[in-house]
Amino acid sequence: MKNKVSSWKVGDVKITRIIEGERAGPMFVVPDAIPENIIKMPWLQPYFSDSEGNTIVSVHALVIETKEKCIIVDTCLGNDKERHIPSWNNLQTKFLEDLESAGYKTDDIDTVLCTHLHTDHVGWNTILVDDKWEPTFKKADYLFGREEWNYTEKQLGNPLYAEFINDSIIPIIDSGLVKFVELDEKICEEITLEPTLGHTPGHVSIKILSNGEKAAITGDFLHHPCQMEKLDWISSADWNPELAKETRKKKLLEYANEEILVFGTHFATPSAGFVRKKDDHFIFEVQHPLEKR
Repeated sequence: MKNKVSSWKVGDVKITRIIEGERAGPMFVVPDAIPENIIKMPWLQPYFSDSEGNTIVSVHALVIETKEKCIIVDTCLGNDKERHIPSWNNLQTKFLEDLESAGYKTDDIDTVLCTHLHTDHVGWNTILVDDKWEPTFKKADYLFGREEWNYTEKQLGNPLYAEFINDSIIPIIDSGLVKFVELDEKICEEITLEPTLGHTPGHVSIKILSNGEKAAITGDFLHHPCQMEKLDWISSADWNPELAKETRKKKLLEYANEEILVFGTHFATPSAGFVRKKDDHFIFEVQHPLEKR
């Protein structure tokens, strides 16, 4: 695997990526992203697809360090968790060790921010201690979207939701560490949430502004750069596919019109770059860690 830990600077803000897992292969969440289609987009190589048309995807967290805050965004899948997807079931990764090697102990994190409440974005919210799920980041506020939780709570009857609600969300609520936030919540001077609805009813992305430089963390309104060229390719996990398409088109145009460093929550290494308009679609120009523009 490539470097699990990489960092970028946006003004005075440091953004560090910690990879839990990265692989090439079928991307079940975007059904149209099959090799015979992906191979027709050579600009995706070598970072986001291989020479055979397999997509390359990542599950990672991003740590945002400002003068005031140390925020971890989207806590991946987690260890010891029973999941219906075999490749996500009962993982045993060294994510917390990699986080510490990046310079962040769990007690250094003061804010946990989930762009939405899906299994691959909440996993390290908790760890298993003496057969009980305990908060991983005991000194942090866990920020869950109010609208997002209102919807997610109603899905407890669905086994695909219940498995992660019970081990990665409810223990945090019971601990008293959760703060429910609005779709456009201002987290600190440099960090603001913005609604990017469609993938889920309360999905948010993250806007970063520091010393005139801008960045954004997408969450899952965009799963893979192939959706920049194929704007109508939906995700099978989208709550409202048509709304997700509208959000994707709107945000990509915004990102292309402004010099915004975009971090794709599932984009493979190097995971960050700039959206560029090309004809009737968009492409992604990668930005390597600590590479000057």
